Amino acid sequence: MKKYDVRSCTILRKNRLTGDIYDVTVEAGLLAEAARPGQFAQIAVPGKTLRRPISICEIGAAEHTLRFVFQVRGEGTAILAGFEPGEALDVLAPLGHGFELGDTSRRVLFVGGGIGLPPLLAAARTFGANASVVAGFRSRDAVILRDDFEACGCHMMIATDDGSLGHHGLVTELLSGLAFDAVFACGPLPMLRAVSALAAERGVPCQVSMEERMACGIGACLGCAVSLRGPDGAERYGHVCKDGPVFDSSILFL
Repeated sequence: MKKYDVRSCTILRKNRLTGDIYDVTVEAGLLAEAARPGQFAQIAVPGKTLRRPISICEIGAAEHTLRFVFQVRGEGTAILAGFEPGEALDVLAPLGHGFELGDTSRRVLFVGGGIGLPPLLAAARTFGANASVVAGFRSRDAVILRDDFEACGCHMMIATDDGSLGHHGLVTELLSGLAFDAVFACGPLPMLRAVSALAAERGVPCQVSMEERMACGIGACLGCAVSLRGPDGAERYGHVCKDGPVFDSSILFL
């Protein structure tokens, strides 16, 4: 099949994880066979001109399924949250550059903040017990996907802003005592800066998944520009949808 395609995908399962975060699995046919951890989809919203970019949380290649975990942030995602099992979503996928997993026997660190956690799950699953997952949330009530990561064999640590679960403070405060050979991260920009700095200090590779507003999702509209460091060290511009959403942190101007 093509690198990406459009398909009408029937919703198989839907769950509400928190007050505003939904978990949807769709039958995706060949889209699932082509998808890789860290990629995303553009999902059409009835009544809206632009599709909504939603990260791929898990890939069921054998079952031909894609799982999306997303937060309601406006009218478009609220409409998507209203779809029920048996109904179909118009999905353009898989899009973007995903994670380069490399040797899955390495000790790796996954760092996620809030809704930045879902894009990490498919990648973490491939490392299993070799992965430590450090996740930050506002409170105990905002925690998502803990059972999923632990079911993969990952060692999971949680930080909450209010101290209602796990470490009381920033997710980055849990990192200093950990040993790892590579880092994968997705979340707020200040968190990505801190994680990237720690990886550079340790001399280990770090990949970060960036968020940006998107229109087309395929690099045509040039709306999701991101500042990158070229081979000569000079600043250049790329695009999150086409060159990312996953980047080596060493080429990002964070």
